[in-house]
Amino acid sequence: MNKPKKKNHKLLQIMFSISLSLFIISSAVKLTLLFKPLYYFDIQYLNIVENTGYSKEDIIKNYNYVINYLLNPLSKEFKLPSISYSNYGQIHFNDVKKIFTSIDILLIVTGLFNILSFILNFKNKNINFLKQTYSILIFLPIILLSVFVVDFDSSFTTFHKIFFRNDYWQFDPKLDPIINILPQEFFLHSALLIVSLIFLSILILRIVYRKLKIKLEPQ
Repeated sequence: MNKPKKKNHKLLQIMFSISLSLFIISSAVKLTLLFKPLYYFDIQYLNIVENTGYSKEDIIKNYNYVINYLLNPLSKEFKLPSISYSNYGQIHFNDVKKIFTSIDILLIVTGLFNILSFILNFKNKNINFLKQTYSILIFLPIILLSVFVVDFDSSFTTFHKIFFRNDYWQFDPKLDPIINILPQEFFLHSALLIVSLIFLSILILRIVYRKLKIKLEPQ
């Protein structure tokens, strides 16, 4: 393989690895959003009923509405079933919905690119992109866990300042009491689940890579 081709091949492998990494991260975020049992557990674990005065049925009904609203790719008006909200609160949830819509698009684009990647690489018996992917991803759980342990409150604030162009995420409990049923500890648990899913993906990639490497090695 001449130098230009070798360079292009290496660049393509890096692109494949980045695409698979983005797909795994996006999938971890989406799966966490879909995993409603985490919140159901936190209702009791964080004493949300006692701390808010809402019934468990009301809490679940409004939480499910928010999640279904965020998951629905179609544009619709935000309207909580039984908890009051302000225009600013409505705008914020619409902004969050846009983020998850972007994640859906990223999943589709990287998913298609990854299919091409697997076809080309397995056809050429090249599995190095798997090793590159888990090598890229391994730093993310370590960094995130370190940040969460040191100061989750600051990292939570920084996250919102990065992803939102306004301060509507700073809910006033009097105007947007839904914030009372979404305590910060729940978001910490969600973040830890995302990190756990990424770490699990790293382990799976590592195992698959090692098994395929043995299988593809000349006897």
